[in-house]
Amino acid sequence: MSDILQRVADVIESRKPANGGNPEQSYVAKLFAKGDDAILKKIGEEATETVMAAKDARVSGDKSKVLYECADLWFHSMVLLAQFDLKPQDVIDELARREGLSGLAEKASRPD
Repeated sequence: MSDILQRVADVIESRKPANGGNPEQSYVAKLFAKGDDAILKKIGEEATETVMAAKDARVSGDKSKVLYECADLWFHSMVLLAQFDLKPQDVIDELARREGLSGLAEKASRPD
């Protein structure tokens, strides 16, 4: 896993109120304090902004906003992972498990 992903994950983990994160001093601690709904709402907002940036980039040719919004989406997804005591490495491991599988076959193998 990328060192930066691990460092960001470590900072996110340190912002959990149970680990001393202070919602009055930290945006991430505030998200954790507000709970799942606040985190999920933020992911929805960032996903929408990513979609809109991609649509704009297709017209303008400027990909910089796609990159910026994807970074925001990844970051907030990492907050969600931490909320459920998961790590970026868990996602990487899942992607590795799927490597070489047909997307259609992988989807069909999932339990309902």
